[in-house]
Amino acid sequence: MLHQRALTGLPMSGYFGTQLQQHLQAQAETSVDFINATAGACQTGRTMGCDDLDRLGWDRVDEFLDRDGICGFRLIPVDKAEELRSHLMERNFRSDSWDVFLADRESALAASAAIISRGLPDGLADLDRPTQPEDENTAGIQMLMGAAGVVPFSGSLLVGAFGPATTVVIGNGDGTIVAAAHGYLPHNAHSPYQRYAWGGLVAVAGSQRGKGLGNYINACMIVSVFHDLGAPHVYELVSASNVPSRRMVTSCGLRHEQGLVCGIATPNDSAHFTR
Repeated sequence: MLHQRALTGLPMSGYFGTQLQQHLQAQAETSVDFINATAGACQTGRTMGCDDLDRLGWDRVDEFLDRDGICGFRLIPVDKAEELRSHLMERNFRSDSWDVFLADRESALAASAAIISRGLPDGLADLDRPTQPEDENTAGIQMLMGAAGVVPFSGSLLVGAFGPATTVVIGNGDGTIVAAAHGYLPHNAHSPYQRYAWGGLVAVAGSQRGKGLGNYINACMIVSVFHDLGAPHVYELVSASNVPSRRMVTSCGLRHEQGLVCGIATPNDSAHFTR
């Protein structure tokens, strides 16, 4: 059985979205000790996660699926991803996948610093990063992400209460949040990707699109994961059809890593979990 803190009685403040999304966010939090200690497990923020199928094992993956109806997968070799799809098909699950875009510190910092040096449009400014899981600032970030079609992390994960993380924010003149992005270290000490940073949750308010804010906030997040979290590499996940996001991450120095894939396993008849 999984070793985890009990979900019963957990306050729901700090969680965001549908009842299912909030339950899964709570599950990711209460399983922190298990994730940190277990080879093959990783923190995907919104579900239980795996970055090594051989070490975690199919029995454990099936346990996640039976309990939660969902499981995330990070940096899986493409040949192993085919084995995963076959296994899921037998259990009436599918895998929604994203391409991996990856960069080392030197490449990503150079490209991202060049974007940041261009500055922000008039009337916009970098805001303070969130520090409290349940306050108005953190809730505003989650609302922005949700409106952009991105299922956010819990407030605790966004502020780094369970491990190294950074959330960068842009606002207008009255302090309204108009763009945000998040980065953190998903992989435990057993993983070959232990210090790799994941970047994502990039969201821009509809009224501010077309101004280059996506590139800017993504670049700010990348600089932060290297300077503040000490990551040697950063990766982001983008679907094959999301051309604007692919342009955004490549502008920040990341390149498609064709030997790796990430995804989420969900029941065949379910909707896509996130953008």
